[in-house]
Amino acid sequence: MPGRLTGWPGENTSRHSLAEHCVNLLDVAAAGVLLATPGGRLVDAAASDERTRQLELAGIEWDEGPCRDCFRTRKQIPDVSLATRAATLRWPRFAPRAVEAGFTSVVAAPLRLHDQVIGALNLFRDRPGPLADSQLRLGQELADTAAIGVLQQRAVSEQMTVTAQLQAALDSRIIIEQAKGYLANRRGTGVEEAFALMRHYARDHQTQLTEIARQVLQGTADAELLPRRDR
Repeated sequence: MPGRLTGWPGENTSRHSLAEHCVNLLDVAAAGVLLATPGGRLVDAAASDERTRQLELAGIEWDEGPCRDCFRTRKQIPDVSLATRAATLRWPRFAPRAVEAGFTSVVAAPLRLHDQVIGALNLFRDRPGPLADSQLRLGQELADTAAIGVLQQRAVSEQMTVTAQLQAALDSRIIIEQAKGYLANRRGTGVEEAFALMRHYARDHQTQLTEIARQVLQGTADAELLPRRDR
């Protein structure tokens, strides 16, 4: 089954906007956008309408179609007439499905920034005749602009993730340090011995050390670890 790219917030907006802009600005009937994961696998992205989205999903599942070829070759796929033997030989399942959807031809443009290609744009026509060169150039410019936006969103999201991870690690360390001192005071031991006790207890009970430290501070830790105060 085709996957979905969900790792970078905001990309849905960029992909849908690109597909919609292409239909509004170019002499095409529909547009589809596929993006790749960092591992190089094309995933479900966006399209200007539902029939095109279903066609792109089928292309991902079949591992064929203009977007796939464009992404892998890192080059534009020039006008391909879909109702031809050559198209069917090239894309045995994609081409007939595209014809059934009402499309007559397709071109594909890479989503690129310098040497980095992160996906591809399909532009479908539903009447005879190729897409004009000027139209294809504009489509490529739109694709390149969208690629910049997607990469910026990924960079921001990745930085936020790193920041959140660092903050979580710092918070955990603070809790553990506080629990070490509290447990050492309760047991009348040194802080390093208290730390060793918490670590061994966490390992033996298959519980995260941070959670054990939190229980120590809250006074809810097991009596084996945290002696009860005499009443």
